[in-house]
Amino acid sequence: MTVILGIDPGSRRAGFGVVTLVGGRPEYLASGLIHARKSVLAERLGEIHAGTAELVAQYRPAVVAVEDVFVARDPRAALRLGQARGAALAAIAAAGIPVVEYSPRTVKQAVVGTGAATKEQVQRMVMQILRLSAAPTADAADALAVAICHAHAGTGAMPLSARRRGRVRSLAGLRIEA
Repeated sequence: MTVILGIDPGSRRAGFGVVTLVGGRPEYLASGLIHARKSVLAERLGEIHAGTAELVAQYRPAVVAVEDVFVARDPRAALRLGQARGAALAAIAAAGIPVVEYSPRTVKQAVVGTGAATKEQVQRMVMQILRLSAAPTADAADALAVAICHAHAGTGAMPLSARRRGRVRSLAGLRIEA
């Protein structure tokens, strides 16, 4: 059984989604949010790091799929998002787990069929793909979508054009191609 942890980074809350591959098909295991409650950015980053480390220890994923940074209009917001991703990536690197990065557009293309999908469309498709009875929060749905995207990339179910845009790398220094 292969476990994939998906992460949708954020500086106040980060979504996570855990799926297992059963017969090449993603199955829901868990999802939720890492809440960074402190007001000081450095302390929030510490909470994101600790929360990510706890998820890695609990679920022991074979790989972690992370949504890549999108270009934001607000440079300060983009910087905070990059720092939050860095805190999560540092926790993953400390555990020696490979990291796969996908752009938001690639994730939407893999899960919904269009790179311009809305958050609501992503939530509905995640519910359908994973056979969930209720919609996860938007951040958790995005994290599950990242995990599903990687599951599809590994099985060949994702369109080739989308797979080419996914960047795969191990933080241990090894390069892995999807």
